[in-house]
Amino acid sequence: MSEGRILIADDEPQIRRIMRTELTSAGYEVEDAKTGEEALDKVRAFRPDLVLLDINMPGMGGLAACRSIRMDTNVAIIMLTVHNTEAAKIEALDAGADDFVTKPFSTPELLARIRAALRRVTVAQASATKISVGSLSIDFDARTVTQGTVTSHLTPKELDLLRYLTQHANQAVSHRELLQAVWGPDYGDQVDYLRVFIKTLRRKIEPNPERPRYVVTEPWVGYRFSGTPESS
Repeated sequence: MSEGRILIADDEPQIRRIMRTELTSAGYEVEDAKTGEEALDKVRAFRPDLVLLDINMPGMGGLAACRSIRMDTNVAIIMLTVHNTEAAKIEALDAGADDFVTKPFSTPELLARIRAALRRVTVAQASATKISVGSLSIDFDARTVTQGTVTSHLTPKELDLLRYLTQHANQAVSHRELLQAVWGPDYGDQVDYLRVFIKTLRRKIEPNPERPRYVVTEPWVGYRFSGTPESS
């Protein structure tokens, strides 16, 4: 039985070949593409569960391809990048990626990231699909947040992160708890990784991201969603 369908989009033949071999051995069905344009065609034809998308490709780059894929589907997307900087990671997340992996990477690391991304499954929950706090409105079904008159789309991981925080409103949630609840047990110690996601989330939900009102830092502990959500 297949573990899932994965599309590899990378312009380097050797990387595509190695990843195809490793992922096939791990039980995944694999297709590949060498450009962003070809990746978009393969997404429609192959209908993958996850896309591994290189950020630097000829023609349509990985970021543009990521935005296009995200407009049409909720497929999991992991960006592959050689730039291990916060700016590069935020750029990938803003484009709609669920995760990012820095080249060179090990096969165990890549497989762990893939498992965590595929673990994101839409589950029917008893909690409200729409909530509001002050000037902030969150629509979990539409995957949007509205701050005042500005509406922004959330990436799947931003959605999961915000959902968990609002479900534990006014409670200090530790870094480890958040990481393991949203990304899985392999991510408990990656605090810097979490900070990048919190930063991009604050840019969408806070009136002033530099002085957060909703997602508040609990020094040395984690984060707290401040306010009492009202369902609608």
